[in-house]
Amino acid sequence: MRVALLTLLLVAGSDLLLSHAPRLFAQDKDVAKAEASAAVSFNDAAIQKLEAAISYEMEQKNLPAISIALVNRDGVLWSSGFGHKDLEGETPCDPATIFRLGSVSKLFTDLAIMKLADEGKLDIDAPVTDILPSFQPENPTDKPITLRMLMSHRSGIVREPPVGSYYDASEPTLEETVASLNDTKLVYPPETKTKYSNAGITVVGLALQEALGKSYSECIHEELINPLEMKQSGFSVTDSMKPNVAQGRLQTFERGQFPAPVFSLGIDPAGGLRASMVDLSKFVQCILNDGVFKGKRIISQKLLEEMMAEQLDESGKPQQFGIGFDISQLDGTKKVGHAGAVYGFSTQLSALPDKELGAVASCSLDNTNGVVDRLADYALQLALATESGDSLPEYQTTVPVPAERIQDIIGLYQEVDGGSWSRINEIAGKVTVSYGPVHFIVRASANDGNLVVDDVFGFGLPVDFQSHDELTIGDKKFRRVPDTCPEGVPDKWRDLIGEYGEEHSPVYIREVNGQLHALVEYLFDYPLTELGPDQFKYNEHAMSGGEGVEFLRDSDGKVTAVVSGGVVFDRREVGTEKGETFRITPVRPVEEIRVEALQASPPAESGDFRKSDLAELVNLDDSIQLDIRYATDNNFMGAVFYKQPRAFLQRPAAEALVRVQKRLKDEGLGLQIFDAYRPWYVTKMFWEATPAKLKDFVANPQNGSRHNRGCAVDLTLYDLTSNTEVPMVAGYDEFSSRSYPEYPGGTSRERWYRDHLRRAMEREGFTVYEYEWWHFDYRDWKKYRIGNQTFEEMSNK
Repeated sequence: MRVALLTLLLVAGSDLLLSHAPRLFAQDKDVAKAEASAAVSFNDAAIQKLEAAISYEMEQKNLPAISIALVNRDGVLWSSGFGHKDLEGETPCDPATIFRLGSVSKLFTDLAIMKLADEGKLDIDAPVTDILPSFQPENPTDKPITLRMLMSHRSGIVREPPVGSYYDASEPTLEETVASLNDTKLVYPPETKTKYSNAGITVVGLALQEALGKSYSECIHEELINPLEMKQSGFSVTDSMKPNVAQGRLQTFERGQFPAPVFSLGIDPAGGLRASMVDLSKFVQCILNDGVFKGKRIISQKLLEEMMAEQLDESGKPQQFGIGFDISQLDGTKKVGHAGAVYGFSTQLSALPDKELGAVASCSLDNTNGVVDRLADYALQLALATESGDSLPEYQTTVPVPAERIQDIIGLYQEVDGGSWSRINEIAGKVTVSYGPVHFIVRASANDGNLVVDDVFGFGLPVDFQSHDELTIGDKKFRRVPDTCPEGVPDKWRDLIGEYGEEHSPVYIREVNGQLHALVEYLFDYPLTELGPDQFKYNEHAMSGGEGVEFLRDSDGKVTAVVSGGVVFDRREVGTEKGETFRITPVRPVEEIRVEALQASPPAESGDFRKSDLAELVNLDDSIQLDIRYATDNNFMGAVFYKQPRAFLQRPAAEALVRVQKRLKDEGLGLQIFDAYRPWYVTKMFWEATPAKLKDFVANPQNGSRHNRGCAVDLTLYDLTSNTEVPMVAGYDEFSSRSYPEYPGGTSRERWYRDHLRRAMEREGFTVYEYEWWHFDYRDWKKYRIGNQTFEEMSNK
C-alpha cells in the first residue's frame, strides 16, 4: 500500500562477500524444479547461495517468515519457505503459505480492466464518469479523469479515500469507499503529476464491478484467479485457505514487533488480495508468456505490452509507472512488477520480460519491502548467471559499526547548501541515520568496512565520512553542526503535538529542528508546511504529497483530531499531561499485597557474588537531588513503599554516577534521583498489583530486579540555575510507549535532553532499559545478589 515511497527507498550497493548463515527452513524445491522446463536452469550451487542469503537476512533483521518462488514461462523453477507462519513460531512457512499481497493487488485490478478494454467493453481513455456517473470529486479543471490516468497514478486524486482507507478498520463496502471521494478535491490537475493513489485504483475496481455487473471479488476470480488456477487466492480467507494463512506482524522503530490487524480494507482493488507465492507465480508465468497461461489467452500481447510501457508526462518524459506496472531496471535489463505493503506483510512481484524470468517473494513483517525486493532480485541474478554460465554473484553483507567508530560519527549534520538535516544516533550498538523521511540503520561493509544503509527498507546507500565534520549520504553533502540543546517549541504548536489515529497505524505530530512534522505508520517522517492557524500541507515527496493537514478543535479549543487528505485521525490519549503522575488501578489492595510480600523470600541464587557495599548517593555528592517517589504516594500506585526518602547503589555504580554528576555540572545540569536500590519485597508488590498488560514496565520477582541488586537507578536531569526538573517526552513511571528510549514523538528539546542523559550515563558504564528512558543498569549488576534489606536496616555510608 505504501509502495510509492518504498520504491524510492530501495537502493543498490557494491559486491561484498557472502556470509553463510544457518539455514532456517526450506522445502519443496526439488518438486517445484521438477515441474519446470530447463529453459532457465537453477542449480544446487545457486540454490545454496540464495538460501544462505535468505537465512542471513532473516537472522540479521529478525524476519519471522519468507516465502519465495522463481518462475519462467513454463512454471515454477524453484520455491521455498523459511521461518514460521504463525506468531508462536511452531508451524513452518512453505511455498503454499498464504500472504496478504498489498499493492500487488493493483496489477490484478488493472489487468482485468485492460481485458475489458481489449474486448471493447470500455474505453480507458474515456471519462471515468461514463461508467461511474456518481464519481464526482472536486475537479477545478475542465480535464476529466480517465481510467488510464487512475491506473498510471496521473489523475491527481488523493492518496486515500476518507472512508475505507488503509487506516479505516470499519470495513465499508467498495461503493461506500468510492462515494466518500466526492468529499475530496483533486490535489493536482489531471495528468500534471505522478501521485501514487490507493483511492484511484479503488475507483478502477468499482468501474470493473459496474462494467461486469458482479461484485469486484467475483470479477477478479472469473477474469483472472480462476483462469490462472490460483486455487489458494482471494480477497477473503476460505476454510480451505485457513491452515495456510501466515500471521503478520507490525514493527515500530522504538518497540519491536507485535501482531498485525486482520480487518478487510475498503480499498480491496488497491490492496486486498491474498495468495501463496506458488499461486502468484502463475500470474507471472502468464506475463512471461505474453498473456497466455497453459495455452489459454488471458490478455492480448498488445495490451500487455502497453501496460508495461512507461507512461509519459505532458512534456514526453517517461514516468516510473506503466499502466499498473512499476517499471525499473535490473543490471541493465527492464524489470516490471509491483511491491505491496499491507499490515503485517511485504511482497515483491518482479518480471524480466526480455529474459522470460520472474520472481515473487513475501515476508510476514510490515515494511520489509527493501529486503524482500533485494532477495527477489538476487534470485533473478543467480538464475541469469546460471543460464549464461557466468560466475554466481555474491550476496553483499554487513557487520555492526565498530564501537570505536560510533562516538566519532554520532551528531547533527546539515546539508552544505543549508537544506535538509540529518542526525546520526546510536543506542545499544544500533547506529541510525535520518535521511529523507526514514531513520535508516547503518552498518559496516563486511568487505571494506565502509558504512552503508542496511535494513528492511533498503541496502547500499553510502554513508561516507570525508572527515570528522564532512559527511556524504548518497549524493548529498552534509557538514557537522553543533549539537546543542534546541529551542523550545512555539506555543502555537504545543497543543498540536501528540498521537492521532489507531495503534495499528498512528500519526505522530512532532517537532523537529523548528518545524512541525507528521510521522506516519510509525516509520515515515514528513515535514509540514504551515499555511495558517491549524492548517498545514505535506510536501510533494510525502506519501500524501501535496495534501492538506488540518487540526480540529472542540468548543473548548482542545485539539481532537487531525485530518489528512480527508481521512480523520482522532487524537489518542497517551500517558499523562505534563507534570501529572501516571497512575494505575492496582489489581489487588496494596496493603494486602504488602503483608504477603514482607512474609515472602527472594528467589534462591547460586554462584559467586560480590559482597554488597551499598553507598548512599548524597553522602558521595550532596549536589545530587532526590525525588524518591516511593517514599511518597506520588507514584504510579499512589501508595507509600519506603519509610525514608533515601537512594543507595553498590559503591562502583555510585561512584560512576558521581562522575556523571560532575560532568553534567559543567553544563549547568544535575541528576535527580527517583529510585535506586529497591528491596525485593517492593518489587514483588509492584508485580502483584500491576495489570498483566502493563507488566513490561515492572520486574518479575521470580527473577529479581537490578534495582534489588543495587545496580539500577531511575533518574532525570534538573537545571542547576532554576533548580527545576528538565521536561522530558514522558514523565517518570509513565506506563506508555512514550517511555521508550527511542520514542520518536514530542519536541526536539525533549528528545535532546533524553538522549543527552543517556549518553552521559553510557560513558560511565550504564545502559538504558529498553522500555524506560529513566532506568539505567550498571554494567556489573550480575555480580551482586538480590537484596531485601530495608532502608531502616541500613547504616549511613
